[in-house]
Amino acid sequence: MYRQLRWVAAAGVALALAGCSASESGGESAAMPMSADGRQAAPNQGAPNQDSAGKAGQEKAPVPAGQPGIADRKLVRTASMELTAPNVADVISQVRVLTQGAAGYTGQESTQETRATINVVVPSERLDGVLDQLGKLGKQIRREITATDVTEQLVDVDSRLATQRASVERIRALLARATSVSEITSVESELTSREAELESLLKRRESLAGSVAMSTISLQVKAETVAAAEESRSGFFGGLTGGWDAFLTFGGGLLTVLGAMAPFLLVFGVPAAALVWWLRKRRRVQEPAMAGASDLPSAPPLD
Repeated sequence: MYRQLRWVAAAGVALALAGCSASESGGESAAMPMSADGRQAAPNQGAPNQDSAGKAGQEKAPVPAGQPGIADRKLVRTASMELTAPNVADVISQVRVLTQGAAGYTGQESTQETRATINVVVPSERLDGVLDQLGKLGKQIRREITATDVTEQLVDVDSRLATQRASVERIRALLARATSVSEITSVESELTSREAELESLLKRRESLAGSVAMSTISLQVKAETVAAAEESRSGFFGGLTGGWDAFLTFGGGLLTVLGAMAPFLLVFGVPAAALVWWLRKRRRVQEPAMAGASDLPSAPPLD
């Protein structure tokens, strides 16, 4: 009897120890995540590094909807350049050759012996290269590049185009279902108006796209002698020279005016001067006679 109770007590103690060990292993397993192969992962491997996650989020931050990225910006680029060269005509000829080689064309041009201006239109992606080539044709005095962002304008025009096209299609569907003459007339008038607005938007879209695709260069070329003369006119002696030139110009203009007035002075001035001299001489003769008449004694009064 005692032997059976001893075995029962031993079995209860064994079961109690087994339950405690199972609960401890279960708590540790719940605290530490399991990997795919059934092994427990390290404590720091279960959660990603917050610093690395933050950096990755900053590097791969998405662009807000409706706002194109930097690579998608639409820019209208223009440039201006000023050169000096010994022969202006030769430079202009080389400019035409360079422009044709860059798949561009020349616009407004004004060429003189000592100076010239010309507008060059080239593809926007070749603007920098063309400017470098033009700068080698002479001594580069000035070079400027400006860029205007028209991305928002293009996005707005594209949105309005989509809306207008849908509107035109709806009006055409109404026209197809119209039965009476009055309905047809009214719908056709509205369709004409909306198609005209759609055409205007298309023209504006083409203009903006053309300005983005092609860039304009305003080139000014001066002869070296002209540039040297303009440079020498700076400072005190330059001001003195400019003042003397202005004085000569004023004197020449005054002489020109006097020369233009000379015929009128001869025709009208000489007779007028003679008439004035005669009137003054007559007045001198009359004044003594009037004075003598006033000196004579007056007659006595009658009684």
